[in-house]
Amino acid sequence: MNAASLNSSVGGSYSRRAGYSRNIKTMIILQEKLVIEGGVRKIMANRNYPLYETTIFEDFRIMTENVAKKYPDRIAISYKKNPRDKDTAKVTYLETRDNIRNMGTELIFMGCRDKHVALIGESSYDWICSYFSLMAIGAVVVPIDINLPVDEIAGTMNTAECEFLFYSTTIEAKIKELREKIPCLKTCICMGESKNVDVYNLSDVVLKGGERFKSGDNSYYDYKIDSERLATIVFTSGTTGKGKGVMLSQKNIVTDMTQGMYNFAISPKTMNVLPPHHTFGSTVNFVGHFSQGSEIYISSGLKYIANEMTEQQPIHLVLVPLFVENMFKKVWAGAEKSGKARTLRRMMKLSNFLRKFGIDLRRKFFKSILDSFGGKLEMIICGGASLNQDIIDTFDAIGITILNGYGITECAPLISCNRNKYQKRGSVGIPIIGELVKIKDPDENGEGEICVKGPNVMLGYYKDPKATAEAFDEEGYFKTGDYGKLDEEGWIYITGRMKNLIILSNGKNVYPEEIENEISRVFGVSEVIVYAGESKTQKEVIVAEIFPDFEALKTRGIEDVNGYFNEEIKKVNGRMVSYKAVKMVKIRQEEFKKNTSKKILRFAIDKSLPVVDSDT
Repeated sequence: MNAASLNSSVGGSYSRRAGYSRNIKTMIILQEKLVIEGGVRKIMANRNYPLYETTIFEDFRIMTENVAKKYPDRIAISYKKNPRDKDTAKVTYLETRDNIRNMGTELIFMGCRDKHVALIGESSYDWICSYFSLMAIGAVVVPIDINLPVDEIAGTMNTAECEFLFYSTTIEAKIKELREKIPCLKTCICMGESKNVDVYNLSDVVLKGGERFKSGDNSYYDYKIDSERLATIVFTSGTTGKGKGVMLSQKNIVTDMTQGMYNFAISPKTMNVLPPHHTFGSTVNFVGHFSQGSEIYISSGLKYIANEMTEQQPIHLVLVPLFVENMFKKVWAGAEKSGKARTLRRMMKLSNFLRKFGIDLRRKFFKSILDSFGGKLEMIICGGASLNQDIIDTFDAIGITILNGYGITECAPLISCNRNKYQKRGSVGIPIIGELVKIKDPDENGEGEICVKGPNVMLGYYKDPKATAEAFDEEGYFKTGDYGKLDEEGWIYITGRMKNLIILSNGKNVYPEEIENEISRVFGVSEVIVYAGESKTQKEVIVAEIFPDFEALKTRGIEDVNGYFNEEIKKVNGRMVSYKAVKMVKIRQEEFKKNTSKKILRFAIDKSLPVVDSDT
């Protein structure tokens, strides 16, 4: 079987249930062996570690109907109406389905079908229901970052030609200005209680829709969903410049989750802390977990997370690396402050030794640490950027499994992930079922651009045919822009981002992420970015700009921050080949600017900020 025929067998039409089921069965059979042809490697699951059960669905409406029928009384979504409330609001799957259906019925009456609809708000029950309902009625959803300034929101909505706007009360004061800046905007719906007379309140929309449904309006169910047509436009918040409008279909999103969920087991309860306008939050945290019947507790915000984890006791989390890194720092900061860091390291070594003989005492040995995360946390699904292996190993040692994965908005977003009990150090896992992965133009080390083909890959970039054409190679593979390699079993290893690549005058290529990962292991490093620059004595040097964890350094009595990091970077250089050596260290006094996915904006690094320079 060649690559083309393999792709055909797993990437066919999913417009009918029977065909969908047959294709899934084919994928499961193929998943049991490794196919390597024409430079394409497709990982198949270890026969001793079977695929997990998952729920199959073809579109968003079927998803909400299936889970409501299977788990009508199970809690679907929980949240605090007020962050300081003691009581938690809880909504069942049946109640959520009814809310989505009633909303959709009225939105169809209002003419929302086929329209482009901006959805702006923080994560909430209303945001989730609006997203699901809009998808189910055939609208094109445009999720937008609530923290963007008015001009950027207006620019995005004008580009996407949005006629409807769903928004939370957080931006109520901006609505009048937005109306003036967006000529095509006709209808505004507030996910809350608006004081504007020309705005609909979502609660009223749902109420009216419920009355229509009871009176015999079956328009919500009569509509035939085309899962392959445009369903959402997600504008990326690129770290190296202006983002693009990624066009995704329901098929892209649905297959990404149905085929991805075979690879790992999720627990009965998670806690959402990710922004909803990115696919990692909307697809993995919302669609993936809702479809499987897992309770989603919606966090009230960053400053409440610690207390909410203790109170809500999530069993697993879906996070980006920054959150995991902060949890890691919390563990060691507490140990350093209490003078028990050395004891903790010894206990971890002892625990790991006992586990070799089948004795697992982690929940007892590290109970106090686990209690700070709620006491029941067992797993973290992490994606969005690289995660240092030391962090993964530390959490594993204390009883929390981290499944490091790889995703990109253009792939809806999940491409690969490690599995609960089937992992490889340094890898971002195995591709999801139905995904073909190849390395384009590999060098002598097998490293090149990671390219992907599968039913989860985007339709293209909105209003940008040139960028769309450039994003795919001659074989129809999407070029991710990430450098990496595949091992003999098809596991993916990411080296770095093409746009960040440093090409030295001697022709050598340096991936800054590789050096950043090494430096991030140094005690006291909070954030670090590596780039090419020049020093007083050399025109071409590799620079490491560090934002220190000043509090952590104080606990060890380190006062000469610059001198300390100069010495530590020399140690790092000793572990690297000579052309990758850092020749200049810059110490920042404030953290790097980030996007809402908590990724550092490399293009926004202001080199004029007050820093302390020194040549190493």
